Amino acid sequence: MCRWLAYTGPPIFLDTLLLKPTHSLIDQSLEARQNYVPGAPVTSMFRHHALPTNGDGFGVGWYGERPFPGQYRDTRPAWNDANLHRLAQQIRSKMFLAHVRAALGGTTTRLNCHPFVHGNWLFQYNGEINGFPQLKRDLVLDVAPELYPLIEGNADTEVCFYLALTYGLADDAPTALARMVGRVERARRDHGVEAPFRATLAAADGQTVFGVRYSSDKASKTLYHSEGISSIRTVGGHDEPFPEDGRILVSEPLELEYRDQHWVEIPESSLVTLRPGLEPSITAFEPID
Repeated sequence: MCRWLAYTGPPIFLDTLLLKPTHSLIDQSLEARQNYVPGAPVTSMFRHHALPTNGDGFGVGWYGERPFPGQYRDTRPAWNDANLHRLAQQIRSKMFLAHVRAALGGTTTRLNCHPFVHGNWLFQYNGEINGFPQLKRDLVLDVAPELYPLIEGNADTEVCFYLALTYGLADDAPTALARMVGRVERARRDHGVEAPFRATLAAADGQTVFGVRYSSDKASKTLYHSEGISSIRTVGGHDEPFPEDGRILVSEPLELEYRDQHWVEIPESSLVTLRPGLEPSITAFEPID
C-alpha cells in the first residue's frame, strides 16, 4: 500500500518531513513498516508490510503565496529522484501533502500519482476500491458533467476526488467525503463486490486538512497524528527543531525512536480535522448513502 503525510502549521522546509526524520516519507518509500492485521493487538501492529516498497511514483503538493497549490509528481521512486530532494531543501510551506505510491490499481503514469489538484484543493489516499473495474462506470457517471473532462488518469483515487468535489467538497468537506465513501459502498453492493473498500485519505484547501480513516470491514490501514513534538529525530542522530504549532497527519510514524511518545493513532472510522495551532479534532465518520 501507499504511504502519505500532511502538514499544517508555521512554514517549514519540505525536507523537514520528507527527508530528515529517521523514518521519513522517503524511508517509507523504501520500506514501509506498518500494516494492520485484523484482530491483532495494538502492540503487534509494527511489522513488515506485505508490499515493503512504494516505488511506483511519488508526489508533493504545497501551498505558497498564491491561492492555488504547487505540485510536483513523477513515476520514478521517491528515493531516486534528485530533483525532489533539491526542491524539498528549498521549498518552505505552511501546508503540504506528500505521497509515495504502490500501484495496486491503475497504471504507473504521472497522471495517476498523488496528490491530485483541482482549484485550491489537494487530495490523496492510501487504499483501494476492490473491484474498481466493475464499479468505475457507475462512479464516474456520478461526477458532475463540468468536472468529468478534468479526470486525466485511470486510478480510483482520482475518481474519488472528483466525486467528493461533485458532492460539495468546497462547501462542506466532511459531508462531501462521507457522501463519496457512501457512493463507493453503494456501488460495491449493487455489483456484489464482497472485498472491502479501505482508505485513509487527506483533502486540503490551504487552510484546513481533513483526514479520514475508514474501511468496510473495520480493518483500516494505519493513520496517526503528531502530538507534543518540539523536535524530530533525524537520520544524522540529532534532534531537528519542530514548530510547536505544527501538526502532522501520517500513514505511519516518521520516527523509529519516539513512535509511542509523539504519535497518536487515529481510531477506526474517524474524521480528523487539522488546523495550525489547534489540537486535532477527531469525530466519528460514517458513510452517507
